Amino acid sequence: MSTDISPPEDRSKLKRIVIEPVSRVEGHGKVTLLADENNAIREARLHIVEFRGFERFIQGRPYWDVPVVVQRLCGICPVSHHLAAGKAIDQIVGARKLTPTAKKLRELVHFGQILQSHALHFFHLSSPDLLFGFESDVAKRNIIGVIEKYPDIALQGVKLRKYGQEVIRAICGKRIHGTGAIPGGMNKALTSAERDALLADIEQVTEWARAAVELSRNYHLSNQPMTCNFGTIPSNYLSLVRPDGALELYDGRLRARNQDGGTIFDQVSDQTYRNHIREAVRNWSYMKFPFLTDIGEETGWYRVGPLARVNNCDYIDTPLAEEERLLFKEHGHGGMLHAPLAYHWARMIELLHCAEKIRGLLDDPEILGTDLVNREQHQAGFGIGVIEATRGTLFHHYEIDEDGLVRKANLIVSTTHNNQAMNESIRRVASDYLSGKELTEPLLNNIEVAIRAYDPCLSCATHAVGKMPLVVELRGPDGELVDRLQKNSDGRFA
Repeated sequence: MSTDISPPEDRSKLKRIVIEPVSRVEGHGKVTLLADENNAIREARLHIVEFRGFERFIQGRPYWDVPVVVQRLCGICPVSHHLAAGKAIDQIVGARKLTPTAKKLRELVHFGQILQSHALHFFHLSSPDLLFGFESDVAKRNIIGVIEKYPDIALQGVKLRKYGQEVIRAICGKRIHGTGAIPGGMNKALTSAERDALLADIEQVTEWARAAVELSRNYHLSNQPMTCNFGTIPSNYLSLVRPDGALELYDGRLRARNQDGGTIFDQVSDQTYRNHIREAVRNWSYMKFPFLTDIGEETGWYRVGPLARVNNCDYIDTPLAEEERLLFKEHGHGGMLHAPLAYHWARMIELLHCAEKIRGLLDDPEILGTDLVNREQHQAGFGIGVIEATRGTLFHHYEIDEDGLVRKANLIVSTTHNNQAMNESIRRVASDYLSGKELTEPLLNNIEVAIRAYDPCLSCATHAVGKMPLVVELRGPDGELVDRLQKNSDGRFA
């Protein structure tokens, strides 16, 4: 599906408007708009302008290094990469079943990661738009403005994030880029003192989470029809679910549904993801464009993340979050909610769910166990680890050689799954809010609001090495173009 609103016949005659950088997101990206003489938007695209290349430079490293190395992809969601890689490495060493304590420790740190990341995004990055308005004064449309006018909300966000980071620190040793997962299990037990310290605050954390859901829900419902129509696009959805259809964030099976809620596939093993998902490339982005092979590249793109998970699951196994899910589904008349701004509502439902799950795990006696590693191991040639990261379904796939060195790696991160959807939402917002108008900063912020709804982690998502053209321009002292050379991905010069 094209991201062109009205494909221009002669692009040279169009004005080019650039939003760079996209603000209040993790990583670096830009949006380009092409407009005609009447400011009608003819094209809208999201470009990822940084390249990380982790798939390449972890080649040749020993497999046991991978869970530590790949979390350096990001400082916001390192635990997600750490655990996905850990699950893949478990398979390489033959530890397909962890000890009960090891699995629960991984789940605990995973819930802490999602809680802190959801809090960061909602309160620090998105709340300025929601509280002040999308086209409000840029001088106050930021976290400082939130602190000044809504100090209680700002403090709530800080404390929620702090608690999630303390969960991570207790298990992995550090809040950011610690270690925990090792081949076949975990490297550190949780002490009773650490458990008790986390338990002391969990009731308050749960109350803050309930308040956050109420805030996001009330915003969505009180600002209709805007919240239902802003950047809204029907789409397919992909997520993990449990065998009984419940929401699952750590270890489930793949379910895909179409825009009407019909099943595309269900209970698919993550080990067979290559049979169901392929990745296309474009010459204007380092980020790939995944699609469902059962449908095809044109219409098979899909969304992942909180909106997909809450849309896809049959129920949530914690009572407070399930109560909120039912209200969410009632708003959608039992069907699929497609509005990007509904991501915020779904995100806070998951935040509450994580608080409830953390409480349950801290009350579980097995969380203090010391049997942490599955010792019955043998080496296999590959491993695939899939997890529901903060931003959506995350795939880590590694192949190793006879020396235990990584021969090949494929990472499909959450933001990559949402690539086409973000472009489609940008196109919709540009058409509805910008076309034919004078393009001021407040107006252009509508584009960024649509992107931020997806909570993209752009630095995690850039892996399409060798697919973009290399362009070199020579300009004179007055800025005039003297010469231009373009080398395409096939090695030919244009």
